[in-house]
Amino acid sequence: MSRFRRKSFSALLTVAAAAGLVVGAAAAPAATAAPAQAEASVGKVVGYFTDWGVYDRNYHVKNIETSGSAGKLTHINYAFGNITNGGCAIGDAYADYQKTYDAAGSVDGVADTWDQPLAGSFNQLKELKAKHPGLKVIWSFGGWTWSGGFGQAAQNPAAFADSCYNLVNDPRWAGVFDGIDIDWEYPNACGLSCDSSGADAYRNLMAALRAKFGSQLVTSAITADGTDGGKIDLADYAGAAQYVDWYNVMTYDYFGAFAAQGPTAPHSPLTSYDGIPTPGFYSDAAIQKLKSKGVASSKLLLGIGFYGRGWTGVTQDTPGGTATGPAPAKYEPGIEDYKVLKTSCPSTGTIAGTAYAKCGGDWWSYDTPSTIGGKIGYAQQQGLGGAMVWDLSGDTTDGELITAVAE
Repeated sequence: MSRFRRKSFSALLTVAAAAGLVVGAAAAPAATAAPAQAEASVGKVVGYFTDWGVYDRNYHVKNIETSGSAGKLTHINYAFGNITNGGCAIGDAYADYQKTYDAAGSVDGVADTWDQPLAGSFNQLKELKAKHPGLKVIWSFGGWTWSGGFGQAAQNPAAFADSCYNLVNDPRWAGVFDGIDIDWEYPNACGLSCDSSGADAYRNLMAALRAKFGSQLVTSAITADGTDGGKIDLADYAGAAQYVDWYNVMTYDYFGAFAAQGPTAPHSPLTSYDGIPTPGFYSDAAIQKLKSKGVASSKLLLGIGFYGRGWTGVTQDTPGGTATGPAPAKYEPGIEDYKVLKTSCPSTGTIAGTAYAKCGGDWWSYDTPSTIGGKIGYAQQQGLGGAMVWDLSGDTTDGELITAVAE
């Protein structure tokens, strides 16, 4: 029943899209915003929560509270809403607003009733915000699987913005969301499908969203391709920056077992290193390219993955080895949560600001509290606006990684 919609940079994943319900009725504006959650030393700390995590990972909104993560986050991005028929649509009605929770599973400790007007993760997020009044929640649309609809949306940006505004601010979940996050993978470039809407389409779409959403948050997850002529160069991210509160730069998934024979390489390198398979595929290259185009440092959030990517059939301990395919994993071959890897395949080395591990014939790369500390130091040194994590379910039950991000 669950659907894998990880925010991929270059992985070629096969997933099934669920049908959505487009909401087009007029809606009341969001309630007056509460004060912002106190920022960490790095600035904003944005964590993605996935609707499908309540199925395969048994990760619910209450886990954000019990892990201590809620007090460390400034914003939660709820992933994903669908993009279909030129507008925003529900991603998973059951997980989003229908699933009922018993007292033990509910954030406020009170069981849902069968006839209450709002249930599901939306209601749990509302309860979480009641405990943390400054915490903001943003609804994210698109992702790797559902970005194919953005091309049609870009043909009529104003109609798209109207649809999204009405859905995000639907009276049924009034008070849950504080804005919208757009995860278009990728404007005028290829992801799971290819887009040919032109270099101006992304900017025009973001301008329409800002005009409609007014003072509500408008953010966007964007490519981290730092190569010359790469994805950053194919859309007007600099021109669109004036319309967004910030960009979530997806500085992960550079390398992985989607290249089944390797070479092995860290999926989220902060810097380059001798032997990197693709020059420009590292975090600093993306950040510097965006800054060189005129995007303010304060509008860039460094992406940090709470998971690893791995190969099997590897004999070489250090990066650059050959492989026979993706490493076996609990959820999907070649991809595993940090909470699993920290004990199943502990780190054996670091390179380019991130960790790697060799255990038997398997080779993994992932971030640890120590390497995250280095990345946060980099974000501070660069004057970035903060950090974004994908996704919260990969962390330990006591929030080991989010603590490293926030502290």
